[in-house]
Amino acid sequence: MKTNLLKCIVLLFSTFIYAQSGHIMQGVGSVNMSMGGAATGQPLDISGALQWNPAAISSFDENILKFDIGLFFSSPELSSTVPEFDSMGQPTGNFFSGTTEDDRGVSFLPNLAYVWSKPDSKHTFGASAFGISGFGVTFPENMSNPINAPQSMGGFGRIESNYMLLQVGFTWAYEISDKFTIGFQPNLDWASLELMPNPTANPTMAGYPSTDNSSAFGFGAHIGLYYDSGTGFKAGVAYKTTQSFEDFEFENTYLDNSTGTNSFNMDYPGIYSIGLGYSKGDFDLALDYRLVDYENTDGFDITGWTPTASVRGFGWENISIVSAGLQYKGIDGIPLRFGYTYSTNPIPEELAFFNVPATAIIKNAFQFGLSIDAGDNLRLDGVFHYGTSSGETSGQLLNPMFIQSFPPYGAIPGSEVSYDMTTSMVMVGLNYTFRSKDTSEE
Repeated sequence: MKTNLLKCIVLLFSTFIYAQSGHIMQGVGSVNMSMGGAATGQPLDISGALQWNPAAISSFDENILKFDIGLFFSSPELSSTVPEFDSMGQPTGNFFSGTTEDDRGVSFLPNLAYVWSKPDSKHTFGASAFGISGFGVTFPENMSNPINAPQSMGGFGRIESNYMLLQVGFTWAYEISDKFTIGFQPNLDWASLELMPNPTANPTMAGYPSTDNSSAFGFGAHIGLYYDSGTGFKAGVAYKTTQSFEDFEFENTYLDNSTGTNSFNMDYPGIYSIGLGYSKGDFDLALDYRLVDYENTDGFDITGWTPTASVRGFGWENISIVSAGLQYKGIDGIPLRFGYTYSTNPIPEELAFFNVPATAIIKNAFQFGLSIDAGDNLRLDGVFHYGTSSGETSGQLLNPMFIQSFPPYGAIPGSEVSYDMTTSMVMVGLNYTFRSKDTSEE
């Protein structure tokens, strides 16, 4: 019963999440996205504060409910090239190349948050349900593209992946002084993963299998410190621990209708954040830096082939993320926001082949957002996002049968696989204020 209820929540709040920085969403909600995801030291709304610095919710003196929903569009392309060989197995000097476009379509991105406190209290509390991570592609079988050719012809056929992660957090912030606040947030996580074909399973003569949709529970925590000078300058630091998951248990079906099982563990990486903010007159400035620790995260820390020709993991490197945002409040009741996000690429060139199911890597993202006061208690928020990978992620195709001649991964000489993408999104949100925590209750 509880599992079915949680699955319903996941379907609502985490349907087909597409990440921007590695497999991590660059921001949460219309306001935070429009500031490029920067909120560790400049919390402009409760969603951004709950996502990036639990201590920062102390800056809100009201009980607030926040709901956002977005429409997300992406256009990844997958290309590959292989050399042609004659009947004696010798290269002819010719090459077979092709490109496949993703045909997934639109995805929905909902998020929900609430912050409350007692009157005249140093304590502030929050709760959130965020889709914080994911990737997904659908590259149909394509005889004109070697990597999407049928498995019987040496390709992978249709390549499809769906990964989503819902995080439910319960947050407590305590004002140590009038300038410093500490915050803590335990997290309960639920993730779902589906792969076609499944490279983490052992192949048979029929090739690699497809899987059912497997799910796993995880847990972790988030701690932060927030400083508000009272003169406009603000700062924050936060650490989100690795979210530790149980194994995904896959039920596999091969092309010859034989079946099998395998397990795969994939955690969510630890994230270190530091942020600065400055508010003066009609302007609010925000700047965040994040380090995402993929290199010490199960599922991402190792890579290569197992002795049975399955894939051990993604092999991602740590990434740096810079988020910057500007809010202008000179137009009465309609603040305008401009945001930029930069992210390094976690995928090394030699491992591009292992990461074809997770191509949603965005290097540069640009956002524009605004809010409209719709009454004393209601605010409407909106944002438009555009992101680009700013070039291809590329490397050679790999085959475990070639390892002896071309260690350590068996790169096929003269081959190449590459992918790039652009993304766009429109998101709107509602922000409803119930009461001030400074208002005494009769």
